[in-house]
Amino acid sequence: MPRRGTIKKRKPTPDHFYNSTLISRFVNTVMKKGKRSLAEKIIYGAMEQVKQKGKEDSLKIFEKAVENVRPVLETKSRRVGGATYQVPIEVPLKRSTSLGVRWILRYAGERSGKSMTDKLAAEILDAVNYRGGAIKKREDTHKMAEANRAFAHYRW
Repeated sequence: MPRRGTIKKRKPTPDHFYNSTLISRFVNTVMKKGKRSLAEKIIYGAMEQVKQKGKEDSLKIFEKAVENVRPVLETKSRRVGGATYQVPIEVPLKRSTSLGVRWILRYAGERSGKSMTDKLAAEILDAVNYRGGAIKKREDTHKMAEANRAFAHYRW
């Protein structure tokens, strides 16, 4: 972090196939050890499967899935005196999108199935229909924030 000034936000470059920055961020999240071509193959294969199973455009289905998974509230630990409270806060748009993408990938990886492409396509379709592990994680996060609503006045 610089001592003076602020760091300018860089806009992510859109991917070459769908021309979407969200897909580009998804590729970067999937990518391990710099293997972009493998990550793109997984994602584009999953998008192709979503297109075959879905009725509308696969990009719209994917955006809807991420929208459904994105959390609105989360809790952060706040130390007051000797006690630590879980304080509910609203999640900024960029962080909520990042959390949604990470949750979809995590729960797609935990599924039982043949390949990551199949598992990712199934998780995206489940997220659109408000099912699956990523949606459950979002609901658990919201329940935790609601349960700790009494500590909202400790927000900073």
